[in-house]
Amino acid sequence: MIDFRNVEKLYSGVFVLNKVSFRINSNERVGLVGPNGAGKSTILNMIIGEISPDAGEIIIPKNMRIGCMKQQLPTGSEEISLLNFTADAIPELKTIAEKLKNIEHELNDNNSSLDSDRKNSLLKQHGTLQTQYEHLGAYTLKSDAEAALTNLGFKIEDFNKPLKSFSGGWQMRAMLARVLISNPDILLLDEPSNYLDIPAVEWLCKFLKSYIGTLILISHDRFLLKKLTDVTLEVNSGQVTRYAGDYDYYRKNREEKMQSLIAAKKNADRKKEHLERTIDRFRAKSSKASQAKSWQKALDKMEDIEIPDELSYNGMIKFPDPPPCGSESARIENLSFHYPNNEANPIFNDINLAIDRGDKIAFIGYNGMGKTTLLKLLVGKLAPNAGKVVIGHNVIIGYQAQEFKDILEDEMSVYDVVRANLKAGASQNNLMNILGAFGFSGEAASKPCKVLSGGEKIRLSFARIFVNPPNFLILDEPTTHLDIAARELLQKALSEYQGTVCLVSHDIEFVRNVANTIIAMERPKIRKYFGNYDYYLEKSTELGKANIENSPKELKKSVSNSAETTTFDSKERRRERAKQREKLAAAKKDIEKKVVRIEKDLERLQARQEELALLLADVNANINFQMTNRELFDIQTKIAQKTEEWETAALELEEIIESFKVDE
Repeated sequence: MIDFRNVEKLYSGVFVLNKVSFRINSNERVGLVGPNGAGKSTILNMIIGEISPDAGEIIIPKNMRIGCMKQQLPTGSEEISLLNFTADAIPELKTIAEKLKNIEHELNDNNSSLDSDRKNSLLKQHGTLQTQYEHLGAYTLKSDAEAALTNLGFKIEDFNKPLKSFSGGWQMRAMLARVLISNPDILLLDEPSNYLDIPAVEWLCKFLKSYIGTLILISHDRFLLKKLTDVTLEVNSGQVTRYAGDYDYYRKNREEKMQSLIAAKKNADRKKEHLERTIDRFRAKSSKASQAKSWQKALDKMEDIEIPDELSYNGMIKFPDPPPCGSESARIENLSFHYPNNEANPIFNDINLAIDRGDKIAFIGYNGMGKTTLLKLLVGKLAPNAGKVVIGHNVIIGYQAQEFKDILEDEMSVYDVVRANLKAGASQNNLMNILGAFGFSGEAASKPCKVLSGGEKIRLSFARIFVNPPNFLILDEPTTHLDIAARELLQKALSEYQGTVCLVSHDIEFVRNVANTIIAMERPKIRKYFGNYDYYLEKSTELGKANIENSPKELKKSVSNSAETTTFDSKERRRERAKQREKLAAAKKDIEKKVVRIEKDLERLQARQEELALLLADVNANINFQMTNRELFDIQTKIAQKTEEWETAALELEEIIESFKVDE
């Protein structure tokens, strides 16, 4: 388990973590959530030892292998090939290999002169090291690396290229593959889906579901949080609050807790005001002086109820109603496109697509399949080599590109950026309303672009678009740099928007809740699915099965052999291991829930026990002592019963965890 005990961390005199205590138990799958800058990454860096707390302590079990996806490449790795870099995932293997080599060297060179005790000792060491070497997966790392890289979108011909030849985003994919195949005891992932397209996110989710160990995940991707986590830690305003469930459970319980606290605070404030008025009224009267003092003591004992800070972005994202246009927003006719000097490798070949007014279309597929290219063809940033793009009657396009930051000059103010995009002769009267709708009210409109966060720059980009209201939005990765709250607001705004939307996004939950049509990129063709993301998954799976069933025998055999080869060794071992432990994992989850439930019952009973004890100790309390004593006795009996239940359940849980360790 990982224990944070009264941990403090300050930056520039401000508490990021303020006397924080929490525990992450073995094999829990934890989602770390909270606003940008709240301290989530600080917690991860403390766990791996790169940051030290200013106060308090962090306890991590010894001999636990920790895997963490870093945002920077290790020094000197740029010249290494992609495959060798990824396969070099477990540093301990080099040390073990060197020790094995030295032992073998001593046994071979001095075999005749070694006494039996030394020889037996060396052979025993060799056997132990060899077992450890195999247990860490030394003989399957290369095939594991190949499988992971392929599933994350790399091509086989990329494997021998030096790492430096790839862009930063692709290097981060290699880093992700490297940490995943290391199969550590504790796996720390900070925004692992940032550089992934939707198919890669789906694969990552499946891979992590089979991971056996402690997972700590920071992500703005609600799809991953919902699918992978069973505990949520909210980091906010210097505190960490634990919720015993996934992201949906957390959101629901946080809201319920918030409403309960607000009601309790109102009630407490009302009582305080009443006491204060009563004290003021009777303080001057000698006959009531002692009673007033008693009321003052009661008032002083009343604790303030703190309401947690809101996590939601407070500014509205509301799109103006789109101007009227024809029934068809755009039409692609027999379009073909290739980049210069690359005719043999076309992006599109003779594709057709009709985009009707009100459609909300998501383009999905691996990177390099042409998603961004198709958007640029729609807005006229690129010209087709053959065929054409026809824009509908009275259609006004609002386009947000991935490189939106390039159009925001550092020294320009938010107000100036939006004003500069006004059509010639248009009135400026509505500018502040537009800015307010995207969270730039008052002084925020005067901010220079250079001080804006990534999320603010995205919102400014939208404000810039909507100063001339479009009826056809074309958006390339609009959720990048947005936290969960801002993504949900943008999602809601797009869902309610009456115009047409075409978008590219790697956020599955965002696509699922916005798009009503999916275009799958099957370079050099496209395939249209007349339904949402879940419909697309269902139909594309059916289509894949049908294609295999209808293929020639040789092709079916090839597909089958390919699958067998891919799953050989590491995948097969992992699958068998997972099957053997599936029942244990299910039992562990059930008993963990039982332990949590009993602990909550105990907390409630103990809190009531304390209340009753205080009442009985208060000589001024107006209570029925006989009934209060009886209730206290009943509470103590229940606490004893619950404690016994907890001990039994905790012992059972410990036995299951030990079974996991034995199986390892």
